[in-house]
Amino acid sequence: MFVLDSHCDTPSEILRGRDLSIDNHNAHVDFPKLVKGGVDGAFFALYIPAAFDSDPESGFDHAERMLEGVERSVSENSDIAAFASNRIQALKNREEGKFSVFLALENGSPIGDSIDNIKWFYDKGIRYITLCHSSDNQICDSCASAEKTWGGLSPFGKEVVAEMNRLGILVDVSHVSDDTFYDVLKYSSRPVVATHSCCRAICGHPRNMTDDMIKALADAGGVIQINFYPFFLDPEFTDVDSSIRPSYKMIADHIDHVVSLVGIDHVGIGSDFDGIEVTPEGMDDISMMPVLFEELKDRGYSESDLEKLAGENFFRVLG
Repeated sequence: MFVLDSHCDTPSEILRGRDLSIDNHNAHVDFPKLVKGGVDGAFFALYIPAAFDSDPESGFDHAERMLEGVERSVSENSDIAAFASNRIQALKNREEGKFSVFLALENGSPIGDSIDNIKWFYDKGIRYITLCHSSDNQICDSCASAEKTWGGLSPFGKEVVAEMNRLGILVDVSHVSDDTFYDVLKYSSRPVVATHSCCRAICGHPRNMTDDMIKALADAGGVIQINFYPFFLDPEFTDVDSSIRPSYKMIADHIDHVVSLVGIDHVGIGSDFDGIEVTPEGMDDISMMPVLFEELKDRGYSESDLEKLAGENFFRVLG
């Protein structure tokens, strides 16, 4: 079983000086924790805060600095880590005893107004782009914005989706508005992914996906990767400083819900570690990932089921 986490914001922490070679106290992700957690690969997302949306050139520079930091970290730990952009490379890395670092861009605003920048990111190893973050940008509307600028994808956003399809970069619909989501399905010629989202039927946060959205995503061949953020898991969790956190078992509840809607082939894990300030009880960092798989096994998931949601479903869409 290849365990793949489709979304970690670790590049931001590398930029702040985290050394991934050592076990960092209170950090969500580093190489010792990944080994302990039996995680074989993860997408390291270059997170671009919405503050850069009005200044794409600065956002591009920020992404480039994070990318350089990840490249340096992998180079310094080449005995235990290597880059990958597909399943074949990841399996080869595992055979060599190495963790696979995949790359993603979270927030497409650094693309600016140049379609050519998408090819630049592809050549650097980016294999999915989250179209926006917490505000509308030049590509689309965000689920977090009060007033939607475009009513879905912008005209430029439709060109962005087409170019991503052409190059083989997955379109990530986490963070987008509902109208944007349906526009993406309309205009994308390839399956799309929600790399770190949850189910709105369980927790009514606008960042989560409705049942109809999950069904439409699955009908188009895509996958939803369940986020570990307590605010997205549990409607009762409303205070980041609360001493009572939802159990990690709620991650399994969201997985159960997706499976009940669309089957086992359209769900996976996208923790959002290093991008969330609070974690579920019993899932303090990525080293604790095995407890989730034990919980799923206790709920009756077969080894084949676990292989699919651990990584094979996402690899199928990645190609």
